[in-house]
Amino acid sequence: MTTPDSDGLLAEQLLRLTRRVHRIQKHHLEQRDLGITPAQSRLLRTLAHFDSPPRMADLAERLEVVPRAVTTLVDGLEASGKVRRAPDPSNRRVIRIEITDDGRKALRELRGARRSAADEILAPLTDVERAVLRTLLDTLVDGAAGERVGDGEHGGRGGHGEHGEFKSHGERAGHAGRAGREAREGNGLGGAC
Repeated sequence: MTTPDSDGLLAEQLLRLTRRVHRIQKHHLEQRDLGITPAQSRLLRTLAHFDSPPRMADLAERLEVVPRAVTTLVDGLEASGKVRRAPDPSNRRVIRIEITDDGRKALRELRGARRSAADEILAPLTDVERAVLRTLLDTLVDGAAGERVGDGEHGGRGGHGEHGEFKSHGERAGHAGRAGREAREGNGLGGAC
């Protein structure tokens, strides 16, 4: 059982790690001289996940920022030729944001910078420790995405399984233990269930 002090220490460690990740990623971006800020990088990556060019409002919603922030980011990316504004073919009053060829090239560079940053951050960990970390991070990410507020059946805890079924906290904990055990026994990196 954790104490309030240990929870506070853990929260502080998570915040310090987050700041370190941002700092290292920013450094790797600067080394590649892409002329892209971390916020522009995030917008470009988000833009690439849409099936068709989104509106500014769609980007703002996905990024969870105010529309004005998206306008500023798009302005900067458009000035550098990485995105362009284009009228919607079905409603000329609607403007869509498209990635250009330069933007796609920048995305490839960004992926490389992120990989380099991850390699630097994870360098001190053994394969076993990486497997355990992967499992713990999956649990934290799935827990946030899978929480059901006020769901009495699952007590608001859990995550989605492989086929969309809802896993309880106990089922996820069993998976975490199994993946860590497999990694310790040398059966791989403890991939997804």
